[in-house]
Amino acid sequence: MALVSYQTITLSKGKHDSPEDGACVMELASMLASEPFSDHPQSVCPVIGSFLRAYNDRIDDRRRQDLYAYAAKVVGSRGSQDVQQARTERLSAWALELHWSPWLQRGVPARLRALVPTPPADLVGSHAVCAIRQHTDKTHAEVLALIDELLTIGARKPPTTQPPEKARLRPLKATMAAALSR
Repeated sequence: MALVSYQTITLSKGKHDSPEDGACVMELASMLASEPFSDHPQSVCPVIGSFLRAYNDRIDDRRRQDLYAYAAKVVGSRGSQDVQQARTERLSAWALELHWSPWLQRGVPARLRALVPTPPADLVGSHAVCAIRQHTDKTHAEVLALIDELLTIGARKPPTTQPPEKARLRPLKATMAAALSR
């Protein structure tokens, strides 16, 4: 029997006991993070994880393979409670946008729509996936874009550094400008 690894595994629906039985997108994320095999990896944001688990199980095999890259993208996405709350609110708002027809959105004031309770972080993903009426290539692309958007919420920006030459030239230019203005 061939050894199963993150490079050879095919994503499938459901929870699995081991990689030899298959893996969902979150179980693959646990493998990539070098964590114990689980569909709840510690390094993944629980909000994004709940969404990906539910979505993984609702789409067909062809579209599911597109989630392979997202297993890697979500590793290290766990953030603070504030970040999780912001992601929960965005995911819940997205689900409401899908679920409520445009005429209903116009007819119900925003302050009343805001009273609809936001599901807890571990359920918001299932709630959002249930709002997708039909799984098409268009909705699939929207879901992948949403996951990318959720990952940007609370993402750390890389530090900006200047090349050494520019760092040295700037004080020299400032010194020369000051000397010339006297």
